[in-house]
Amino acid sequence: MTDPDPARTSAGGRLPAFAYLLLAAVAVALFLPGFFDLPPFDRDEARFAQASFQMQESGDLVDIRFQEEARHKKPIGIYWLQAAATELLGGTEPKRIWTYRVPSLLGAVASVLATGWAGARLFGPATGFIAGLLMASCVVLGVEARMAKTDAVLLATIVAGQGALAALYLGRRGPAPGWAPPLVFWIAAGLGILVKGPIVLLVSGTTALGLALWDREWAWLKRLKPLAGLAIVAAIAAPWLIAITVKTGGSFFAESVGHDMMGKVAGGQEGKGLPPGYYLGTFWVTFAPWSFLAPLAAAWAWANRRTDAVRFCIVWILPSWIVFEAVPTKLLHYTLPVFPAIAILAGAMLAGWMAPRPAGFAEGRGGRPLFAVAAGLGTLGFVALAVAVALLPWLVDGFIHPLAVAMVPVASVLFLLAVRLVAERRVRNGLAAGLAAVGVLYAVAYGAVLPSVDGIWISRQAARTVARVAPCPGRVVASAGYSEPSLVFLLGTGTRLVDGAEAARHLAEGGACALALVESRQEAPFRGALAGTEPVRHGVAEGINYNNGRRITLTLYSLASGTRP
Repeated sequence: MTDPDPARTSAGGRLPAFAYLLLAAVAVALFLPGFFDLPPFDRDEARFAQASFQMQESGDLVDIRFQEEARHKKPIGIYWLQAAATELLGGTEPKRIWTYRVPSLLGAVASVLATGWAGARLFGPATGFIAGLLMASCVVLGVEARMAKTDAVLLATIVAGQGALAALYLGRRGPAPGWAPPLVFWIAAGLGILVKGPIVLLVSGTTALGLALWDREWAWLKRLKPLAGLAIVAAIAAPWLIAITVKTGGSFFAESVGHDMMGKVAGGQEGKGLPPGYYLGTFWVTFAPWSFLAPLAAAWAWANRRTDAVRFCIVWILPSWIVFEAVPTKLLHYTLPVFPAIAILAGAMLAGWMAPRPAGFAEGRGGRPLFAVAAGLGTLGFVALAVAVALLPWLVDGFIHPLAVAMVPVASVLFLLAVRLVAERRVRNGLAAGLAAVGVLYAVAYGAVLPSVDGIWISRQAARTVARVAPCPGRVVASAGYSEPSLVFLLGTGTRLVDGAEAARHLAEGGACALALVESRQEAPFRGALAGTEPVRHGVAEGINYNNGRRITLTLYSLASGTRP
């Protein structure tokens, strides 16, 4: 499975401008389906977007709030970006979730371009271009591009920093490269800290340390210009950190570091504690449709580990992956910072396969069995994902979506064709088939199926029901038994999250303008507090709360004019 000339795949280079334009076009085409139509996701996206909206409402650019609750789990960077994007795109009237997603879309596209740039610096233009295509089409980045969260923007800063670090490492025995690579590295680090804290330093720090230990060579790290670099990071991140420390009396650090970060390290937060091996098991879906390439790239990389560029990617992946697996709190996107390195190694392997040679998979012993196992697991992950999309409307709302059913064989056949073509070393055609497979999946899943399944968008149903009631200035809705952040984003900052008895008191005190959404489990205390008064029923929202798997029914009530319990 080794490349006959590993050095040939490690000659760095630059991608031409048209290659970056093509990567950007492919990424945007894959990320846009559903971008404007999908309602706010719970819980993180809705929390981030609502907090950014409240920043615009209040004009406070330092403190972060979700309703009255201080939101001190993450730094300010993403909120500034979301608020700025929304202002540039027309402001908060009307309130639209997609404007808060724009930084994630741009961050995801930037991550694709940065992967192409880093891959070209490490292995050459062909590798960079292939790696960019793999990142643009992998499932987990497609998800993050559509969510108003930190992770796509963070990834862009990480890959930019890693590309600069790679340039310093590969050129460590030549003349000093000047200020450009260290400037990129430290600016990316500062921005990454301002977006999501020290995760960017975890990846770059373990990479630098791992390379120094592997090579027993430390002198090249001086080319990072660490003293000047730390001053750059401080100049970017310190002003807000000082301001929030003064404003909160230090509680920001107690919450973000003491509770949020250390809580994830010490135990599974919010019921997300999972054992080591979780990310290896889910990788077949998160890196789909290209997950089948990873075992082959891993074997190829180990065989060529003496090549500097290969060694850099190995150390980019392994230490961070081990940390992510060891931390009890696990979410599918946590390993995203190492996916560009996996894409680059896979791209380098495929670029080597594109050289003229007899058709077939591998020369080395064990090549065909490894490919068979990898292709089987990759097929299982991709087809399971397509089938899940087709089953979702039936499982949630009890209807069959014809487009989703038709998508399964089309996407599956295209994927299998991609595997077959790659096995035959017809790499260009294989990449085209894989991109077509994921393009069909995304267009149907995000563009047609997910927006149409009302039962997973309970907040959207509730907001539509509220909108049908005659408008009333200053109207406030109380919600009893359903407190997802998306409801607050859609109904407004003043939305009250209460129990059944409080919802009844809200109606009594608010008069004709007051509305209450009451979940079925809160009906008894709600009606008990009404003391026999019959409320006016305006409509029902029902479905599955995908955060806890419960089926719920929300009923919208008001009191008749002049009625009091």
